[in-house]
Amino acid sequence: MTKEMIRIANCSGFYGDKLSVAKDMVEGGPIDVLTGDYLAELTMTILYNQKIKRGEDHGYVGTFLKQFKDVAKSTQEKNIKIVSNAGGLNPKAMALEVEKIIDELNLKLKVAYIEGDDLIPEFQKLSEAGEKFKNLDNEINLSDYPKKPITANAYLGAWGIKEALDNGADVVICPRVTDAAVVIGPAAWKFNWSRDQYDELAGALAAGHIIECGAQATGGNYSFFQEIPTFDNIGYPIAEIYKDGSFVITKHDNTGGLVSVGTVTAQLLYEIGSPAYLNPDVISHFDTLKISQESENRVLVENPRGSSPTKTHKVCVNLVGGYRNGIELLLTGLDIEEKAELIIDQIFKSVGGKEIFDKVDVQLHRTDKLDANSNEEAQAFLRIDVMSSNPDLVGRLFNAKIVELALANFPGWTGRSGVVPNGAYIEYWPTLVDSKHIKEIVNIGNKKIEVLPTSQMNLEEKYYQKEPFELKKIDPSNFEKIFFGRLFGTRSGDKGGCANLGVWAKNEESYSFLFDFLTVEKLKELLPDLDQYKIDRYELPNINSLNFYVHGILQEGVSSSTRMDGQAKSLGEYLRSKEIQVPSQLITNK
Repeated sequence: MTKEMIRIANCSGFYGDKLSVAKDMVEGGPIDVLTGDYLAELTMTILYNQKIKRGEDHGYVGTFLKQFKDVAKSTQEKNIKIVSNAGGLNPKAMALEVEKIIDELNLKLKVAYIEGDDLIPEFQKLSEAGEKFKNLDNEINLSDYPKKPITANAYLGAWGIKEALDNGADVVICPRVTDAAVVIGPAAWKFNWSRDQYDELAGALAAGHIIECGAQATGGNYSFFQEIPTFDNIGYPIAEIYKDGSFVITKHDNTGGLVSVGTVTAQLLYEIGSPAYLNPDVISHFDTLKISQESENRVLVENPRGSSPTKTHKVCVNLVGGYRNGIELLLTGLDIEEKAELIIDQIFKSVGGKEIFDKVDVQLHRTDKLDANSNEEAQAFLRIDVMSSNPDLVGRLFNAKIVELALANFPGWTGRSGVVPNGAYIEYWPTLVDSKHIKEIVNIGNKKIEVLPTSQMNLEEKYYQKEPFELKKIDPSNFEKIFFGRLFGTRSGDKGGCANLGVWAKNEESYSFLFDFLTVEKLKELLPDLDQYKIDRYELPNINSLNFYVHGILQEGVSSSTRMDGQAKSLGEYLRSKEIQVPSQLITNK
């Protein structure tokens, strides 16, 4: 007998993802729900700037409207629900635009939109009620910080989405909800789960986390990319969720990419901290999941375990950061460090000294080779970033003073334009607020329905205690040198001002070695530029994985980071490029 399930497809992993995927997912095979995730933390900044430039009736992801227009008729014919967080900072305005498209196409689709995430109107009242808005990364209270918030959005949960679907919505426009909420809500609606069915909800959360970033679950950005049969017409992920919370990750037939234990494991590790993955609806314990290859391009995930949610909601606060500018110069051949010292000294003497700026960041990247085989191989590059609350200090005059030195400084002067960000920037401030202050409002027809967080419903608290896990130890006879990435996969990404680096082994034998070998100390030895940061290590032996959480590496978030890789996407591949000594049998058995 076929198990009852709901088939949820995701057509977007970020604002800017491939527009045609919505139509591909609707027309490529059977699905019940089409979701889209557009709201990275940086996206909230983009939408804020959109509202400032274009007016208060903006602040949503406009490209979603094109996607909706492409699929609206088909979704009505096939009874496919649409749930998206493209409402961003203005779900009401987006819902009105969606309704215009429905009228234009002469369709009969019911639209709901959710509010309640925007805390800016209540900010003063919340402060007076004792909320400190302590930064989760540096533990500073916002009241002790000089910069002021311009947006503050709580990550809402899934129950407003379920309420909208219960009331007949065909399209649900969400604001800042958790990435997995657009999957949890439809699953809870399909199976009419109660608030305290935490194991089932934990499964839906894991499914939502896996498919939220689009093609990353189907072979995109995969460490072992040579395993992917083709990247042409890469399929996007579908979660077939069952009533007990177990699920299968798959994709439409006749599409490129790959769904394997490896691709699913990689995405499960993406942008997490502790394996106890927090959400306002449930805590999902990723270290309990069992992942297996059911068949070609079908991966089964079982044994979800969940606990009661926390009594706080995470809030994404964006602060007025200031203004930034910078320059990147190529330094070629001999005496690289002396050339760098010369130009740094002259630049800051010409503009009035480093002390006039709020922040100065100077990075010399030694990509040069001596006796190089090409001009480019002989080049290093020097990057200088300056930040200030005074736009004049980092404006055109700053650029002009550098240009003045072009014929009067180091030999081989070569600059690169458009490489270093300039203009206004935003600081990201992750914090928590007591869930008693959160109330979701579902707007559908002429009704406004209030939805309380689960933690405010006086339910019995349930906590899952994971069972101990014993690793089989290997007895190496001898060791050989190999690149880390020939044995182990990685996936890394940003978490506000922090970053995560997930590492997994393909089998238990390799994991047994990895578990003992890759300590925090060893990670810092392999990647010495991480030595200055606090790093937490988490263990997920159920999926042969470790996760490292690097505090503060991205400074005040993506918008203001001066790292070349401001989202830490390449951190994992950096680790994979390192040579290590491993037991010979691991190489033989890989």
